[in-house]
Parts: sequence; C-alpha cells; structure tokens
Amino acid sequence: MNQSIARPAALRRMSAAAAALLLAGCNALAPVNPPIAKVDFDSGYRVNRMLKRQHEGVTNDPHTVFMLTFSGGGTRAAAFSYGVLEELRRTDVMVGGVQRNLLEEVDAISGVSGGSFTALAYALYGDRLFTEYEPRFLKRDVQGTLTWRALNPLNWFSLGSGLYGRSELAADYYDEILFNGATFADLLKLPTPVTAVTGTDLSTGARFQFSQEQFDLICSDLGTVRLARAAATSSAVPAVLSPVTYYNYGGQCGATLPPWVRDVTRPDSPARPAGRALLRYRDIKNFEDSKNRPYLHVVDGGVSDNLGLRGLLEALEELEASPSFQRQAGFDEIRRIVVVVVNSRSAPATDWDRKARAPGIVAQLLQSSSVPIDHFSYESVELLKDIAQRWADKRDLKVAELRLSGMSRAQAEAAVPTLSFDAIDVSFDAIEDPEEQRYFMNLPTSFVLSAEEVDRLRALGGRLLRESPGYRDLLDRISDRKAPAKAGAPSQ
Repeated sequence: MNQSIARPAALRRMSAAAAALLLAGCNALAPVNPPIAKVDFDSGYRVNRMLKRQHEGVTNDPHTVFMLTFSGGGTRAAAFSYGVLEELRRTDVMVGGVQRNLLEEVDAISGVSGGSFTALAYALYGDRLFTEYEPRFLKRDVQGTLTWRALNPLNWFSLGSGLYGRSELAADYYDEILFNGATFADLLKLPTPVTAVTGTDLSTGARFQFSQEQFDLICSDLGTVRLARAAATSSAVPAVLSPVTYYNYGGQCGATLPPWVRDVTRPDSPARPAGRALLRYRDIKNFEDSKNRPYLHVVDGGVSDNLGLRGLLEALEELEASPSFQRQAGFDEIRRIVVVVVNSRSAPATDWDRKARAPGIVAQLLQSSSVPIDHFSYESVELLKDIAQRWADKRDLKVAELRLSGMSRAQAEAAVPTLSFDAIDVSFDAIEDPEEQRYFMNLPTSFVLSAEEVDRLRALGGRLLRESPGYRDLLDRISDRKAPAKAGAPSQ
C-alpha cells in the first residue's frame, strides 16, 4: 500500500476519534440543581403535602398512614421489594364500602440503594410497573453494561474531567432503560404514593432525602432533579461508584425551621428522649451553611440507613416530642400507622473463623462496611417496635389515669383515641428452611441476577409477607375486609 495514502487515512481516523472524545466530554457534564430565591411551602414534592393529597380521595382511608420501606441490596433488593408490591396488589380489602387492593392503600414508600429503583419506578409507572419493570430493569444485566461503558474509551475524557463521574454515567443509563428523563416535578401529577429515596452526605454522614423539605435547606428546586439521578445517588456505593455532587445555596431563601425544633431545643423542654431529633437539627444547620459547604457530595443511602427507616424513626420521635408538630401534621386524625419493612440483607457464608490466617484486605474492607450497616438495620427495626409499644403504653396510662378520676373503663377508653401501630418485618431471617435461607443470604449485592434468581426473590417477597404474623393480624383487624388475600405465585 502507498504509505503516502495510508498516513492521511490514519490521521483522519485519529482526528475523528479525538473529536468523538471531545464531543463526549462536552455533552456529558453533570447537571446543576438550580437555586430558588424564596421557599414556597405550598409547592414542590413535599412529603407532608403529598401525604395529605393521598388522603383527599374518598376511597383512601384518611385515618390510616400505610408506609413501605425498601432496603438496599442491588437487584436482590429491587426484586424482593417488587415481590412485596405484587402481593399487596393481590390482596383485596374493603375501605369505606369500596373494594380495593391493599397496594392502593399505601401512602408512602421509602427506598434506599437497590430498593430506590422499585420505589421510584412504582411512583412513575403506577400499575404499569407490573408489566414493564422486569424486562426494563430486573432481568437486565445493568452491571455489565455499566462496566462496559466505564471501560469504553469514548467515555474516558468525560470520566476524567472531574465533572462527570461513574454515577453520572449510571444515571444516564437508568434514564435510557427505566426513567425516560422523568423528574420529581413529573411525580406531582401522578396519583401514586409519595416516594422518598435517600443518599448520604459524604462529609457528615447525614441522611440526604430527595424531598422538597430537604432541598429547602439547600435553597434548591427538587422538581428539576431527574429520578434517574436520585436513584444513582442512592446507590452510589463508595469507591465502586463516584459521589454525586449537588450545589448548595443554603441560608439564602428564607427556609424556616420545622416546629419541632423549638420544642426539643429549648432548655426547659420536657421532650425527651429526642436524641435523633437533636441530631437531625444539627444536620439541618450543616446543610444551611452554604458559605463553608457550597458543594455536597452524596453517596449510597445505605451508608447512613440501609432500610430507608431512619427518616420515619426521626419523624416519629419528632411527633412524640413536639405537640406543635403533631398539630401541624394533623396527627390527631390518625388512628392507625402501618409500616412494612422490606429488608433484603444478605450474609454470605465464610470460613474465616476456621482458619488461623486472617482474610485479605479486600474481604476486610467489604466486611467492615457491611457488618455495621447490618447491625444498625437490626437496631432500627427494634427501635420501631419499641416506639410502637411505647405509644401503646402511653395510651394505657392515660386510660388508667381517667379511671382513677372516676370514669368507667368504657368512658375512659372512649375519651382517649386508639392509635394502633403495626410494624411488620419482611426479611430473609424469617425463612424457616436452613437450606433455602442459605441460598437467599448468599445472593450477591450486584446489579445483575439470573432470571431464575429474580423470580425466586419475587415469589419469596410475596410469601414472607403472607406468612408474617403481623401482616395476618393486620388483615384480621381490618373491619370491613371482604375476603382473604388471593395467594398465588407471581405472574411470569
């Protein structure tokens, strides 16, 4: 071949490749969350506002708050929580004389990491989730595609710029396959449960929730934030994926402190215990300090709360400690709180304790991060049950005080409204068969599983919910329930 001809052709190919790299770098900058000049408490994707909207319809029981929390755990968590949604959808109840499936009674869903995908996808898709979620996400090799894209030379310029990390690359892919560019403003138009997914502030360890209440603290508009970016943030495992950066404009938009702050911080406050509320107050002040913290780097929500339960625990303690917060939230109208905690934690078997030689550094790093998370998750569930028991004890004490004042039992119980609290734990720990439990505990925390593994997780989620004593007791106490839950295997 004539070298004088081959050389220009090679140069043209190199120039084209360089141009492609530059183009990829220019078109793949991380989005900037925009500032707001003044907080508008009557707009935006606010948890309290959306909960009130859920109860405006005549068919949704206004006296019950029904919540689901979905833990982290990659596709394992996404499939397991999906199975719980399927079971709720198969369960028929009567509410106000109208037959509905129990999923329609769910008011709020909290999701972390892998569980955030199921939570956000249901918020966006509604009933379409049950035909589209499997092929779009659960049974797709998400991890393989993300790995290939990170290794693709066309993305190296962007990834090396410092303005577009691996999590931004992942968010763009999640938009392609699942979220289609939808934002939190789009969720305002949909009649689905309010959904709160969380990340973790890398600097302070504070919970970073994707709600307008949280974004008020940084004087920014959540409405423009893509659901895919929220999911990428919530699942940004440190070191494996990059932190997601949000611009902080806090302290410049007239954000006000919630009413419980005054009650728990004044020196003569009787509102104890309130440790979580005080910690949250410290976090609020840190978020508002945009002068010293103009950028917030946020990672996997499981680092601070792998069950998606911490926000609820904080809210319950704030309600317990603050009468003014109870009035603002309309707490006096609530007669039943139902919380279903869907925990897909894994515990892969090891033989470390049978050997004199300690495990390697990689195994140590993985174990040192997962063990504290699992222990904190167990503690969170037990704290939720403790709060439920404490509230029941307080009511019994009030009834006893009224009886001592001369009231009959019937009069005393009528004077103190009943608030039932159902904390239902759905986790692999409830599997009775040791071999079956071992199978699920050893499933990897990744974003790729086989179709068989996904189907088994879905079926397990539904089965463990059906078999849960707390769930069966709840159904037995729904006074106008028409028929028992329709058991059956998930549709294929």
